[in-house]
Amino acid sequence: MTNEPISLRAALARFDRLWSPRIVTRVNDYDVRIAKVAGEHVWHAHADTDEFFLVLAGELTIALRDGGAIGEGAAAGGGTGPGERAVTLAQGEVFVVPRGVEHRPSSAAGASILMFEPTGTLSVGDRHDHLPDHLDATTGHSLA
Repeated sequence: MTNEPISLRAALARFDRLWSPRIVTRVNDYDVRIAKVAGEHVWHAHADTDEFFLVLAGELTIALRDGGAIGEGAAAGGGTGPGERAVTLAQGEVFVVPRGVEHRPSSAAGASILMFEPTGTLSVGDRHDHLPDHLDATTGHSLA
């Protein structure tokens, strides 16, 4: 990691693969990851950690299987089944998926996102649906 400022715009320009997070830096025991996304991820959950999302560009929808009400600051999207709901995040908005909650990020038109996750956290969680070829199951790739 560097002790110099990091341009997220320049970092995002260094790769094209979707759903393949890059580690920008570390804060204590957490990775700061960026990713380009489009289409759908898979339903998955992280048993032992929350997952923080910040939309840098575009729009991200996160479907949730938590049975809860829409949180403040998040616009309602349609859930896809009983006990499901969705939050839609615009550029500059953040959302935290609580540990253990099944979720499925998606972006119809594409988005760039930033995530905070404990170092070593797998991008597809501890349990997940079958992984299609377009998804990268990783603990994050280096920008180098």
